[in-house]
Amino acid sequence: METTSNLLVYAENILDYGIMGLLILMSVITLWLFIERLMFYATIRIDEYTHRDSLEMDLTDNIGIISAIGANAPYVGLLGTVLGIMLTFYTMGDAGAVDAKKIMMGLALALKATAMGLVVAMPAIVAYTIVLRKVEKILTKYDIAQETKEK
Repeated sequence: METTSNLLVYAENILDYGIMGLLILMSVITLWLFIERLMFYATIRIDEYTHRDSLEMDLTDNIGIISAIGANAPYVGLLGTVLGIMLTFYTMGDAGAVDAKKIMMGLALALKATAMGLVVAMPAIVAYTIVLRKVEKILTKYDIAQETKEK
């Protein structure tokens, strides 16, 4: 019985610190890359580029990571929720009694992982959209500058 109790405490710690820690890390990486890209775009000199493709490669560097985080954060949160629900049901089965208060508390705590996943994903998708629009604008400015040079 004590081994099972220790295992449950260990699983709850993995859920709280592992899943939540991963989501916080994903959020920090997104913010860092977003700020880095905006700083890069503010200092870029399009007249130094001779090929549009090399400019586009520099502009789109690391934005795929922002997109991947935005797309996958809800799944990480959902994984945490599933693990939390599994722990709740296992605890109920292990106790051999149905306590509505413990069930509701366990389910509510499990759902925090999904909420956190969404809290990470939504700003990441917004950041990705903002960065992608800035890339399009800079590439358009480059195209206009190239057409002006040709004339």
